[in-house]
Amino acid sequence: MVPRIAPITGKVRRAIIFDISLGLGLGIAGGYAFWYGAHVPGIKRNEIYYAKLAAEAKAE
Repeated sequence: MVPRIAPITGKVRRAIIFDISLGLGLGIAGGYAFWYGAHVPGIKRNEIYYAKLAAEAKAE
């Protein structure tokens, strides 16, 4: 007897692989966006500020 509904095979595995891949991809993209969009400019801003303070202290 042939089943009327096709058996569900591989859908759970495919969904798990998709979810993990999507999570890793979005996580890495978000990490890069934070790092180069917020962290690196903040560090540069701090370095400029402290270099200016050092120059003012040296000038005195």
